Amino acid sequence: MENEMSSKSAYGCIHRFKPFLAVIFLQFGFAGMDVLSKVALNEGVNNYVLVVYRHAIATVVIAPFAIILDKKVRPKMTFSIFTKLMLLSLLEPVIDQNLYYNGLKYTTATFAAALYNILPAITFLMACICGLEKVKLKSIHSQAKVVGTVATVAGAMLMTLVKGPVIELFWTKERNNQGAKGGGTNFEDTIKGSLMITVGCFSWAFFMILQAITLKTYPAELSLTAWICLLGTAQGTLVALVMEWGKTSIWSIHWDTKLLTALYSGIVCSGLAYYIQGVVMKDRGPVFVTAFSPLNMVIVAVMSSFILAEQMYLGRVIGAIVIVAGLYFVVWGKSKDYKSGSPPADGQMVQLQDKQTTDTGSDDNENSNPVANVPNVSSRGAATQDEQIHRQRDQLIV
Repeated sequence: MENEMSSKSAYGCIHRFKPFLAVIFLQFGFAGMDVLSKVALNEGVNNYVLVVYRHAIATVVIAPFAIILDKKVRPKMTFSIFTKLMLLSLLEPVIDQNLYYNGLKYTTATFAAALYNILPAITFLMACICGLEKVKLKSIHSQAKVVGTVATVAGAMLMTLVKGPVIELFWTKERNNQGAKGGGTNFEDTIKGSLMITVGCFSWAFFMILQAITLKTYPAELSLTAWICLLGTAQGTLVALVMEWGKTSIWSIHWDTKLLTALYSGIVCSGLAYYIQGVVMKDRGPVFVTAFSPLNMVIVAVMSSFILAEQMYLGRVIGAIVIVAGLYFVVWGKSKDYKSGSPPADGQMVQLQDKQTTDTGSDDNENSNPVANVPNVSSRGAATQDEQIHRQRDQLIV
């Protein structure tokens, strides 16, 4: 009995921590993509072609798993679902990623990763507009989310407009010239890059919201990922042909950084990321998925200071701190929403227990009937409902 209880508790702990481990894995994956993409772009890789190859590789990797594993759960394709898939593949694979790569050319990997911390706040705003989040201005939790959203926007503006003195790190002092080349961007380039990355954040936030909505009518995560990557490849190819018309040399691919970046970002950051986002989003919502982006910023800052010799500036560090502080106001308010969801479960449990007691009393009055096996059935049904309520409450508390 004790072994069963311990195994159940261990399974419960693993089940509770799975969403956290999944989104942390995503941030490590995105951090590697940020640094690798910056290296590839510095070497002259075309960003439009990189987007196409990235999603073509993701399609080849994910499609076989989707065909086999989603065979029983994949719903019938309808015009409404296909329209959503087309919009999803336009928002993230085409608009967001092309804007992000263009913005990355004008800034640094650390700056781009830090600015992307406004994504949870934008996602929260769009979730409110779409009715996926509710705001009650008299509630402290809702006030925290609103204040956090304003703070993230203020931090993003501070990062963009205020540079400040260079923060010297002991492992970059001997590479000042290289660091200036890797991290020194003029004010005009910073504004351009910031605008592109910010618009990309809005596109990605809308993608997250639409993905959460689409999963309600198309609950096959692998198939959804495969469709997004396939349609993103087709749309990205059209964009690349229009933007780089007549430049056939940019499509050539060799065993170099371009291929490595396309393979890594395609498999990890498109294929796996879209799928993991969808799985976690069904349980926790789009705001939770984007709430761990500051971890990406820290990882990129450390990696890029070693690999790219990028310099850090005081104004941008302060702006990043303001963004993170605002972000966790949003996360705190969101976590309280989950905790405040537990009382209804308790109330529902009380009602079920009262119903079970009533059923038991009525069954006692019918004990004279030898055919009356209803008490056993009703108690088993009530016990099953009780277990379901316990599981729901555990999920809400998490």
